[in-house]
Amino acid sequence: MIKDITIGQYVPGESFVHKLDPRTKILISLLFIIQLFLIKSFSGYIFVVAFVLATVSVAKLSPTYLYKGLKPVFILIVITAILNLFMVEGTNIIFQWKFIKIYKEGLSTAGFMVLRLIFLILGTSLLTLTTSPIELTDGIERLLNPFKKIGLPAHELAMMMTIALRFIPTLMDETDKIMKAQMARGADFDSGNIINKAKGLIPLLVPLFISSFRRADELAMAMESRCYRGGEGRTRMKQLKMQSIDFVASIIYSSLATLSIAIYYV
Repeated sequence: MIKDITIGQYVPGESFVHKLDPRTKILISLLFIIQLFLIKSFSGYIFVVAFVLATVSVAKLSPTYLYKGLKPVFILIVITAILNLFMVEGTNIIFQWKFIKIYKEGLSTAGFMVLRLIFLILGTSLLTLTTSPIELTDGIERLLNPFKKIGLPAHELAMMMTIALRFIPTLMDETDKIMKAQMARGADFDSGNIINKAKGLIPLLVPLFISSFRRADELAMAMESRCYRGGEGRTRMKQLKMQSIDFVASIIYSSLATLSIAIYYV
């Protein structure tokens, strides 16, 4: 299940989505997240589904691959649905058994939260799957450049965010290797109650933290050996430049986003 995490991974390609300017994809992703919380009707998610399916199709990504990315957070999605289903109260009771009551408002809220979580993960995964770490760094830095006037270290912040995303799959692979090694030595991560399971994670977390610090030190040494001194005076072989396909993609997304939100008021 650990290997199924797709956030932070990059799938090379020559599709329309891959060729988009990283700034366009980052802004669309941010607006996509905002859009998910502005939609007030289930029919509005039809346009979200259409947008995600069209992006997956154009980018030539495997739907099965994206589905695997949802598996690690399946428990979180289920817990979120259950909490909203039983904790949200309203006026219309649709089920009652002793002290257990399920309201129509709770069912609606649970459905919205599940859809938001699913598309939130899918949208974030689509950004990293179609954008290389270097492009992502340059895109974030260019978007943060206006904030340099107030002292924000745009390059350093963009670098840290990209490195964090890039090392998610690496750390997941490392976790899987350590877990298998500990299981071969007799460690048990599945049996017992919650407390015993938490204690069982200690042989996993300690070497994982040590490995993470070692990788961070190796990365710092590699950057220093290549004379990395931050973004001051740094040049780029490829300069970011908006093209016509970026405006086309923005118009298509804006239209779908507007329809998904406006359908509630029609």
